[in-house]
Amino acid sequence: MQVNFLKVTGMIELPEKINSEEQLEELISRPYDELVNFFSELEGDILILGINGKIGPSLARMAIRACEQAGVRKTITGVDRNFTPEQRSGFNINGIDTIEGDLLDVNFVKGLPEAENIFFLAGMKFGAVDNLPLTWAINSYLPALVAERYRNSSIVAFSTGCVYPLVSVSSGGSVESDTPVAIGEYAQSCLGRERMFEYGSLRYNTKCVLIRLNYSVELRYGVLVDIATKVQKREPIDLSMGYFNVIWQGDVNNYVLRSLQIASSPAKILNLTGPDILSVRSVAAEFGNLMGIEPIFVNAESETALLSNSSEAHKLFGLPAVEISNVIRWIAGWLMEDRRLLGKPTHFEVRDGKY
Repeated sequence: MQVNFLKVTGMIELPEKINSEEQLEELISRPYDELVNFFSELEGDILILGINGKIGPSLARMAIRACEQAGVRKTITGVDRNFTPEQRSGFNINGIDTIEGDLLDVNFVKGLPEAENIFFLAGMKFGAVDNLPLTWAINSYLPALVAERYRNSSIVAFSTGCVYPLVSVSSGGSVESDTPVAIGEYAQSCLGRERMFEYGSLRYNTKCVLIRLNYSVELRYGVLVDIATKVQKREPIDLSMGYFNVIWQGDVNNYVLRSLQIASSPAKILNLTGPDILSVRSVAAEFGNLMGIEPIFVNAESETALLSNSSEAHKLFGLPAVEISNVIRWIAGWLMEDRRLLGKPTHFEVRDGKY
């Protein structure tokens, strides 16, 4: 297949167009040079809890590829409630071991293998309001079990920017030192997740990083796909949450894997998103221009939005390698060729915390 390269950013070759899921998967799991260098010195095996979500598969593949390029061998194991035969085969082909079981079962968690490096990706968001007890169990009770079981490991745990309040667009976004004001029970349960890991970190001196992600995007899901889909289907786009942050999933994976470098006790909190505050109206207009469709808007932009400032992560690890302008163009082409989507809307428009 002939691929025309648009430019090189941070040693990452960016294609003009992404033509298949195989090409997409390769790009979002491609380790950056800095990650390979870090993995050449990283000690211990890796365990990924909740590997079957949107981010887990590419994160695991990136870890495997970083090990290969660094010339080191590590056991990388993914754990989740269930795996289809296709999922299990895909992981195993890529050199990732799998363990199936109920992470809310105390005995199952206690029986999981030792690993020096833990990535906690388990969580519940979609449908949270319809099953609040399960939401709290997965988002707050399970972290307590993991913090106890892996008290002697380093832990990187996914959280969310939803623990912050809505802030003025002119503020530049919430920073890590801001006091959380979790709106709604989903965000409250995620703050509970953080508190459980913080408690374990303080009690056992466990090195920990809490990643407040806001939002990861690729071509099959994410805020940009949500907006582009509405443009393509000529559906009204609500401007009430008129501004947002996003970051390319390949950049997310690289940042998250490298964040083991800054794990500490007390737990380190790190915002993770792109450097820009994006306008829903402007992004929709760009999709409309690429698709030849005039977007339809309803309501007006509010003066506040859910926004994070990720300057600390950028200072530690550098700016994201993939600019969002590239992602917008890729998504437009992806949708116009009717390629597969995950069908998991982000509900980024929500302002009352009820997901």
